Amino acid sequence: MRPFRYTRADDVSGAVALLAETPNAAFLGGGTNLVDLMKLDVATPELLVDVRRLTSTRVEELPDGGLRIGAATPNSDLAADPLVRRRYPLLSQALLSGASGQLRNLATAGGNLLQRTRCVYFQDVTTPCNKRQPGTGCSAIEGHHRELAILGISPACVATHPSDFAVALAALDAVVRTVGPAGERSIPLVDLHRLPGDEPQRDTVLGHGELITAIDVPPLPFAGHSRYRKVRDRASYAFALVSVAAALDVADGTVRDVRIALGGVAHKPWRARLAEEMLRGRPATEERFRQAATAELAAATPLPDNAFKVPLARNTLTRTLLDLTTTTG
Repeated sequence: MRPFRYTRADDVSGAVALLAETPNAAFLGGGTNLVDLMKLDVATPELLVDVRRLTSTRVEELPDGGLRIGAATPNSDLAADPLVRRRYPLLSQALLSGASGQLRNLATAGGNLLQRTRCVYFQDVTTPCNKRQPGTGCSAIEGHHRELAILGISPACVATHPSDFAVALAALDAVVRTVGPAGERSIPLVDLHRLPGDEPQRDTVLGHGELITAIDVPPLPFAGHSRYRKVRDRASYAFALVSVAAALDVADGTVRDVRIALGGVAHKPWRARLAEEMLRGRPATEERFRQAATAELAAATPLPDNAFKVPLARNTLTRTLLDLTTTTG
């Protein structure tokens, strides 16, 4: 690990100012991903600004019935929160499906959204990687890409976004609140992360020095009937090959409303809007669920070794919706 400076800011505005005036600097929350990348020489910040104590560690009810999640809330506390478990069980399930208990105790809600890809070439500084070093090429396209993206890929990058929590938030239309050099702003979670395009080094739309302070989850009455299903190579401590976050409202055998997001398939959490449109007002049947899943995945452009993800995602989405149909009656 290269030498670096470390400081604690007194408040959010001070932290933002410190980062804004230092080009090669980074915020430090739980550090569960950043410190690993520093050990690998992938991330080489000159300055770390500790923000762990600057934002809320609580889950609070909003006047409209939604929830505000403080950016510094530990993942373990968030997963166990009674309001989250009752109103948005898919959030709790997503958090509990990721990492280990020890890491969840340290990792924060805000930092979870900013995890970087676990593509082996991104983490190996001896190999070309456009995300790590723009313009060098994407080793994964002709190399090991079994775990990588099938939707929204570009010739520059086929990496996947690793956060389970972000996928669940995408399905719920969550909004990320930030403070940066230009002031405060609210960013829909589905717009926070980017597809790679020709700038795969940019994971998000955040500017330098822009700090996540909270995440707002809007009220969704049927979110209590929701599920996060993660398919992975081993039962614990593994990133998703495919995951599905879904909430379903069924009455008299008809889908009244639905929210769906997919993980493990793209450079960002993939909101399945086409599938949602095909399901609203239609029969809640396995055949219809499969048709909607097939339509959503029609745009997939898999590589040779991850083509299995297309039927895997289709079957996982179909099964998750079927399970929720049984749950909602």
